[in-house]
Amino acid sequence: MGAHAHPEHPHRYTLSAPALPTSPRLCRDFVRGIFTASGLSQLAEAAALCTSELVTNVHRHGKGDVRMAATVQHDRVRVTVHDDSPELPSPRRAATDETNGRGLFLVTALSDICGMTTDEPAEGTGKAVWFEFNVPPAHTKSTV
Repeated sequence: MGAHAHPEHPHRYTLSAPALPTSPRLCRDFVRGIFTASGLSQLAEAAALCTSELVTNVHRHGKGDVRMAATVQHDRVRVTVHDDSPELPSPRRAATDETNGRGLFLVTALSDICGMTTDEPAEGTGKAVWFEFNVPPAHTKSTV
């Protein structure tokens, strides 16, 4: 267990990245580092894959820069990916020979919960797509 596996107060990490082909890797590495530093390395690869899928969607279909936030709480970690397009992504059924179109299904399958929201009028005109991983019970109790 890492020293930060059960913070007393939520820890929030943010990252902004341009919507470029290299951004999914940057964001994936950022999230992998947060999970590992929080003592949740067993969830790091799944969280990195979910992040990569959401950031790739921003690059391909969104608008503006990628803005990410990861909030580590004692019982869960939430990763939110925000962009300036108000259009919510919709899962589609990809044909077996297609190499795209499965991202949202992967996020749904790998995370404990996920969702999306559009911005409130006062916040802008974009959207946020998020996923959460529950912290395993062994990590929720202090060992100090």
